[in-house]
Amino acid sequence: MITPRQISLAKAALFAASLLPFARLVLFAFTDRLGANPIEFITRNTGDWTLYFLCLTLSITPLRKLTGQHWLIRLRRMLGLFAFFYAALHFTTFLWFDHFFDVDEMLKDVVKRPFITVGFSAFVLLVPLAVTSTNGMVKRLGGKRWQLLHRLVYLIAALGILHFWWMKAGKNDFAQPILFGSIVAVLLLMRLWWNVLQPRLQRRRMQPAPVCGGLREQRLERK
Repeated sequence: MITPRQISLAKAALFAASLLPFARLVLFAFTDRLGANPIEFITRNTGDWTLYFLCLTLSITPLRKLTGQHWLIRLRRMLGLFAFFYAALHFTTFLWFDHFFDVDEMLKDVVKRPFITVGFSAFVLLVPLAVTSTNGMVKRLGGKRWQLLHRLVYLIAALGILHFWWMKAGKNDFAQPILFGSIVAVLLLMRLWWNVLQPRLQRRRMQPAPVCGGLREQRLERK
């Protein structure tokens, strides 16, 4: 049985580990190690880590069910917020370095280029999930409405992967998008099995068997 202190240590370790990609970016920026195209390096790196953290967030519930370690669910919120953190860095890089905070030009670019439209949509959908991640918002929304809202994370992950796919299309390099897509698809199928298909099968098994034979005998006796 894991203790509250051990959970606190696990959360602290996870927090520190989740900051390492950001610390690496800062170190590379100050030591001039971002390569020939620093903007592309930062954009690619923050986008990759957004997808990594989305996949990690989605994997928590399956891991909890498969291992029986229910304390893992207490790590999910932190992972989801770090997914938003790296998505915000990814978007800020686009707004700052590509458009120098010119919102009008940025919105024109969003409308003009489909892969940016998809990525921007994923980021916008991620904002309400981050805002409603607190215990207070869970109580205000109610459990069912909060869960329904946060199921958008699967749509967000799909849009993020599509955005990534289009970015890789120019280089004809689809290995990473296919990997991310496969992970999210497997996690979604596991969720459908546990939440939809398995309960239906259990309800069917619990239904009483038909008593056609008994009804026939009763009718014959009446005759």
